Amino acid sequence: MKLFADSASDLPKSFFEVHNVELVPLRVQIDDQEFEDIVGIDSKDVYVAIRDGKHPKTSQASPELFLRIFEDLAKSGEEGLYIAFSSALSGTYSTAVMMKEQLLDSYPDLKLTIIDSKCASLGYGLLVKEAVRLRDAGMDLPSIEAKIRFAAAHMEHLFTVEDLDYMARGGRVSKASAFIGGLLNIKPLLHVEEGKLVPIEKIRGRKKVIKRMIDVMGDRGDRLEEQTIAISHGDDEATALELKQLIEERFHPKDIEIHLIGSTVGAHAGPGTLALFFLNKLQD
Repeated sequence: MKLFADSASDLPKSFFEVHNVELVPLRVQIDDQEFEDIVGIDSKDVYVAIRDGKHPKTSQASPELFLRIFEDLAKSGEEGLYIAFSSALSGTYSTAVMMKEQLLDSYPDLKLTIIDSKCASLGYGLLVKEAVRLRDAGMDLPSIEAKIRFAAAHMEHLFTVEDLDYMARGGRVSKASAFIGGLLNIKPLLHVEEGKLVPIEKIRGRKKVIKRMIDVMGDRGDRLEEQTIAISHGDDEATALELKQLIEERFHPKDIEIHLIGSTVGAHAGPGTLALFFLNKLQD
């Protein structure tokens, strides 16, 4: 069984290579140069560019790439599963579905399942890692699909950003709100609802918003001691490690993973972004 996932999962390049997952890179543009995410540019370079005053833009994976990799799958006769970045945040899922439909005319026996994860960053990445685990354990495709859809529907995302100006550039908040928020040291707490980033609260101060993330996690999480928790950060590993320690002390989870937020999300959220991922319901 072939697995596909895109770069918005914020998993390192080595993960795709070691675990035989086909990487679908989204694209990043800085000035007049366009790069394939992860393949052609490192996420840290995107943060350097942002701090230098540049405004990176991102775009979905190309239709030509989907045609090529899906046609290779059809010719191989293997089954395939593509877990896609939230359709509410990118057109990549829709493009993949379109290219699959186009190929079915020539390859009616194409066995490809496409899931709209409605997740982002390591919330999405945790789904990909679980699919790898289930595939390697010998589970069949319908069973893997059911488990991944369940986990996707119950994946919590809690985000905060260091600087509201980055979100204002992407239209997430007004420029006036960003200006006032900067003056008052306001930090938004957001989550993902039906695949979209939605504000929950506005909190004054970085330490208070981190404490609030922990409290919300306690309210929403299910059997956190049995879970692998994920933390991603916008080039601010020190704060991510601080959050990890607080979670370990309070919830004692099975494991906590930390990764850098990739170019796709980082270009819009900016340096200093902090995100936390866990499940609000576990399968029995």
